[in-house]
Amino acid sequence: MRRFRLSTVSLSAICLFLLAAVMPAFAAPTVGSQAPDFHLQDQKGDWHTLETHKGQWLVLYFYPKDFTSGCTTEVCTFRDDIAKLHKAGATVLGVSVDDVKSHQEFAAKYHVPFPLLADSDKKTATSYDVLANHLGMQYARRETFLIDPTGKIVKIYKDVDPEKNSGQVLADLDAMKAGKA
Repeated sequence: MRRFRLSTVSLSAICLFLLAAVMPAFAAPTVGSQAPDFHLQDQKGDWHTLETHKGQWLVLYFYPKDFTSGCTTEVCTFRDDIAKLHKAGATVLGVSVDDVKSHQEFAAKYHVPFPLLADSDKKTATSYDVLANHLGMQYARRETFLIDPTGKIVKIYKDVDPEKNSGQVLADLDAMKAGKA
């Protein structure tokens, strides 16, 4: 009688196959899908959820780290355009995996007039499929989600240019409101 031996590689492959068969597939958010919910604290200690912002346009932008050059450029550009964004009916929320204290210092130094949300447990970055790993560090990739008043994602900005993101969002908001997009 012949015996069958499983190698470690074969056993690992079988386990992964079985695990994939029983676990629900993770679906990254797409244009037209319901935006994933979140429950995050901002730099002032206030809590925010998707439901809190229903009924208004929401600009949910993810960024890697407080006080880095690109992230500082992006937060300052949104800060400088905040009156135009509010006039267009949009609320802006910045999200990174930094903690509340870091956001407090970042917001104070750059006079940020909108909430910066602390995703310290990385659940929101994971649900929006923006969590990245580099050299053992986890951070949120620079991506922006434009969410309509019903909570649906209407635009996803990938590989964002920190200087241009706010202007792109404004242009798209204007086009959508005019029925051109």
